[in-house]
Amino acid sequence: MKTNNVWKAASVRWTKAAMAAALALTLLPPSLTSAAAETAPSATSASAQNTALTASSVTAFLDAFFAEEAIQEMAPGAAVVVVKNGQILAEKGYGYADVDSKRTVDPKNDVFRMASVSKTFTAAAIMQLVEQGKVGLDTDIHTYLGDIAFNNPFAEPVTVADLLTHRSGFKIQDPTQEDLNPDLDEYVDLKDYIAKYMPDVVREPGTAYMYDNFAFLLLGYIVQQASGTPYEDYMEKNVFAPLGMDSTGFLMTDELMENAVTGYAAGEPVDPYTVRPTVMPSGGMLSTTEDISKFMIAFLNDGKTASGTQLLKADTVASMTEYRSAIHPLLPDATYGFEAASQLPGAGSSSKVITKAGDMPGASSLMFLIPEQDTGVFVVYNQNGGLREQLYAAFIAKFFPQYAVEAKFPAFTEESPEQLARYAGLYKDLRVESIVSKVGPGSRGRMVISDPLTGERALQQVAPGLFMDANKMLVAFKTDETGNVSYLKEPYLNPMGYEQKGVKPAGFNDIPSTHPYAKYILDLQSLGYYPNDPNQSFGPDQVVTRGEYIDMLMRTSAIPFSENTPEFADIQGHPYAAAIQTAYEYGLVSGNEKGLFQPDRPITRQEAAVIIYNSTAGLYPPELLEVVELTGNTDKWAEPAVKLAVMLGYHGPEVTFTDAGVADFQSKKALTRAENAAINDMLLTSTITGAMQLEDAAAEPEKEPAA
Repeated sequence: MKTNNVWKAASVRWTKAAMAAALALTLLPPSLTSAAAETAPSATSASAQNTALTASSVTAFLDAFFAEEAIQEMAPGAAVVVVKNGQILAEKGYGYADVDSKRTVDPKNDVFRMASVSKTFTAAAIMQLVEQGKVGLDTDIHTYLGDIAFNNPFAEPVTVADLLTHRSGFKIQDPTQEDLNPDLDEYVDLKDYIAKYMPDVVREPGTAYMYDNFAFLLLGYIVQQASGTPYEDYMEKNVFAPLGMDSTGFLMTDELMENAVTGYAAGEPVDPYTVRPTVMPSGGMLSTTEDISKFMIAFLNDGKTASGTQLLKADTVASMTEYRSAIHPLLPDATYGFEAASQLPGAGSSSKVITKAGDMPGASSLMFLIPEQDTGVFVVYNQNGGLREQLYAAFIAKFFPQYAVEAKFPAFTEESPEQLARYAGLYKDLRVESIVSKVGPGSRGRMVISDPLTGERALQQVAPGLFMDANKMLVAFKTDETGNVSYLKEPYLNPMGYEQKGVKPAGFNDIPSTHPYAKYILDLQSLGYYPNDPNQSFGPDQVVTRGEYIDMLMRTSAIPFSENTPEFADIQGHPYAAAIQTAYEYGLVSGNEKGLFQPDRPITRQEAAVIIYNSTAGLYPPELLEVVELTGNTDKWAEPAVKLAVMLGYHGPEVTFTDAGVADFQSKKALTRAENAAINDMLLTSTITGAMQLEDAAAEPEKEPAA
């Protein structure tokens, strides 16, 4: 797999709009990158050659690891610490805390953003209050929220334990772009923020795993409510001070700012920013590697700090290491404050390892603990990327290969093709709804799973409900109480949550099964973008307005709608105003010379293609698209966009090709509802294999004719 091509394709869905998806994942450890996936097999191949973990062996390992050119390219600077048996074995900095000044990383003093590693500390505070009887793990969270209300249509309440294990059932409410705040002096109160954005429950609490930033905002507020102390003050007095974490906090004080590293994105410095709410229990902590080592040592020492203070009781610590749910034993979900490690080929995710990773612009981090080995590792670096997954795989292979041993599956009766058919369908990620996987039958009794980013992969069944791909990575399915398949969990796109299977589409009364666009329409109906009512008409030949097109595009992209005042005068009060304003803010659309958008004017097919092309931010320049030939009438300004739509297959059967492969996009024709369904379905589900082949062909030099 070509990493660059994969992430280029990710940019098509969307490059500018993918900023929203990135924000949706801001405090979420990203999926195992393709680079990490390629490294992991070689890392585990030497599993018989384990090395004793000592100060000298781990220092040599770290020096060799960070000396690799491929690793150095992942981040300007990194800090790492390894602890065992209550001692620091190695604590080192590599590269630059600030590139321009050539200031090298100092792991003892340099302050990094901890991102979602903050959640582990919030969980520790909750567990302290559980010990004191001020918070109950099985208590309805309404008990602690005061006048903050939300709707829960289910009989089961949302409990504190549900928040801790990302099983609240809340509708996703992730940070928005506006929550990265350049105004360092603004203060946004935690309660005010929660009250403004409080989501409702949309799934039965406790039934599905979805990484949930908002849940940990609520946990921070519960700390505040149950203790009667502002969250940040509670953390300082009851967590940081007992541990001696003197360079840690949730507010950007002058002292912390003075020692802050410079964050980078694509090699460029990230401008300083604070967050909303200003004290963010889910991801706003600032700290040093040195301070994090103090927490790891105490946690691994049954909750006792170096000074002898009991931060947490031993049985509380033990409860925080226990996984509370799993779609399969080899793929556990979360504990009280930690999540499963990245999969290792054939081994899945070891339940003996607990991890916490996080990302914010300019910082990525990972803490992983192996309690039965009394070992902990923390790494943080000043540019987002997959360095940590590679470090984890290499460290396990070197020192604890027993956790990477390939699983042995007991004999079972493989399901017949007819039985396997129950897994087939579309699955939408619970958290990032633009992530859609397609599962269907393959050859030789196998299943096939595909998505736009990683392409198509064959799955071999290895156990009931469990499948393995060619990279020996596991995909698991969950069935509901009636035996129907309800969720899947996969290793690449977002392993920190489940994907929910779409409903069986009921169809429309004017779309027979033989309709040329039935597949596209039914796919979107299955995923919930159209009402699932067979008595309704679809109107496949109705033309689509500019406003309707943008609304559908934004909804299938899962981009949060803007709350800003509409830019265009003619969309004030329009039902699609928020969607159009969002598209404008992401640079996808602009007004005419009079500053109007004309939302009710039918959109032409070439206009629709241009809006998609605008999302690619130049990744597909015209020269790359020269391999695509067009016939028919396309305006010059739309040619690159139309060629891109043809190249990536973002269309339905209305696009025809000559025997020589020349495409007629029908560019100036008004887009119909059926054609719009085809575009959106292909954006969600088509793989990029064909586009990659075209791209590679375009990049190859012409060969000399044979002599």
